[in-house]
Amino acid sequence: MKMIYLASDSKARRKLLNIFGLKFKVISSKSKEERMAGHLSYAALVKRNALTKAQNAADRVKNGIIIAADTIVVQDKKIFGKPRDLKDARKMLKRLSLKPQWLYTGIALIDKDKNKELLDYEKTKVYMDRLTDKEVDSYFRQASPLDKAGSFDIQGRGAFFIRRIEGCYYNVVGLPLRKLYLMFKRLNIRLFLFFLTTIYCLLTTVFLSGCSTEYNVVTGKEETYYYSTDKEVAMGRAIAEQVEKEYKFADDPLIQKRVEDIGKRIAAVCDRKEIDYHFYVLEDDEVNAVSLPGGYVYVNKGLIDKIANDDELAGVIAHEVGHIVARHSIKKLQAMQGYSILRLLVAVSPGSAQVGNAADLAFLELLTGYSREDELLADQLGVRYEKLAGYDPRGMIHFLEKLQEVHRREPLRPKSYFKTHPYVPDRIRVVKQELGEDISFKDYINIEQAPHK
Repeated sequence: MKMIYLASDSKARRKLLNIFGLKFKVISSKSKEERMAGHLSYAALVKRNALTKAQNAADRVKNGIIIAADTIVVQDKKIFGKPRDLKDARKMLKRLSLKPQWLYTGIALIDKDKNKELLDYEKTKVYMDRLTDKEVDSYFRQASPLDKAGSFDIQGRGAFFIRRIEGCYYNVVGLPLRKLYLMFKRLNIRLFLFFLTTIYCLLTTVFLSGCSTEYNVVTGKEETYYYSTDKEVAMGRAIAEQVEKEYKFADDPLIQKRVEDIGKRIAAVCDRKEIDYHFYVLEDDEVNAVSLPGGYVYVNKGLIDKIANDDELAGVIAHEVGHIVARHSIKKLQAMQGYSILRLLVAVSPGSAQVGNAADLAFLELLTGYSREDELLADQLGVRYEKLAGYDPRGMIHFLEKLQEVHRREPLRPKSYFKTHPYVPDRIRVVKQELGEDISFKDYINIEQAPHK
């Protein structure tokens, strides 16, 4: 096996290579990084810097493979590298938080035995929350910004203010692993052949506290989750605690008991009984309901005011339980930039400000609703559970028809049920199919496209 040399002092890059159990030595590059693009593109600049570092290290070894990388952050045609000092870091981070930026990483591989050089690059778009001076100072007290391009780290406390990314996550960490793997492949180096079969679970194990493959009883498929059921419940509890702090619960005990009683009946017949279910009513006029990971369901009082009977309410609650059974919420949060958010929800001490921020972001993400496929599956499961619990399953159809009428008469509002749960005609059709009822031509027409009056 060839010796591998990493021409970088970056702790993050060393950690990424260590994930795969690679034996490598660090050779500090003595080359100076250029930070003026001139006639070069940003991609060409980072590739040239990476190659200079690799060549500098290669001159000091007899054989083996040298890996070098260079990262810059670009915003409004201005290049940001590592800050010179804390004053520069503070100024840099405040500016970067105002607008999205592009992060470029150039990679150079030199195989001294074959006398070959390879160059490539990766770019990722990063969106931050706008930071105050107080937030920047707090971050700098707990993390060193001086060894990081752009003064932030996505693996640590930088995750608190990185809203989302578009592109390769590991590029933001400091070394785009997939790109590196492809470069090794081009050199016909067999060292990384195990990569494809292990990367998914191995990386999520390190960064996301362990993946697991489980049989989903409602989809009939083996599905991979980054978190166990216990940690899913812990996430739901963390989000629920934040909801309790920021939202007002309905002060009518009869309404709360009504929702709890219906919810318990639905939970008793659902396909997922290894968790406890919790049902609450929020004092909110919006016609909406939402479910959290691990068994938490919230129904707005505005929605309850629109329903005619328990059968309609049971349909709404059963639909949200369907999302929990199918683990739609945890899968949605896994898919968002929230790998860092989810890690915070299970790793940071309860009640801390960091957990509160992460819980806020997760709750808002879930309020935006699910994909069309997830909504329709939740309807199928919901009407099934409603019927098993002893309610009239046509209650769900009556509610959807009412929802459709509300949709026509009233303008869309930010968190309304008919905004986060689209395709009402499709939903009615799916419910009828689940009940074995005849489908009319009207059920195939998306009549919601009519303008609001």
